[in-house]
Amino acid sequence: MNIRLAATDSEILACFPVMKELRPDLVELEFVAKIRALQQRGFMLAYLEVSGSPVAVTGFRVGESLAWKQYLYVEDLVTLESDRSKGYGKVLLDWLADYAKQNGCIQFHLDSGVQRIEAHRFYEREGMQKTSLHFAKHISFV
Repeated sequence: MNIRLAATDSEILACFPVMKELRPDLVELEFVAKIRALQQRGFMLAYLEVSGSPVAVTGFRVGESLAWKQYLYVEDLVTLESDRSKGYGKVLLDWLADYAKQNGCIQFHLDSGVQRIEAHRFYEREGMQKTSLHFAKHISFV
């Protein structure tokens, strides 16, 4: 079991099948370019590898704000459905917390869709607390 930041195009592409389970609208042919564009704005992609293949993936960034000061924000965290309940999500979440500490973060945040009840149970079991509601509105351009 090994956790790495995806640096090469082939490492990024290897993460696609895992990320697709969380983000079904993703298109494989666009994935590497999309990740590269996000990386230009501070996004990082890390993966937990077992037997040479990613089984859990996270997309995150380190930032600073008035409300949270220095923080790590998890945008994506997913384990292959076939590999859930094997402890991989916990290992990746612990790695993220260590990464946050090593990078001077004093807070660790993530949002989770209201429908993801099992994920919420996992986060709470791992010591995370529900601290707010997230509101969103789609902007349409006419």
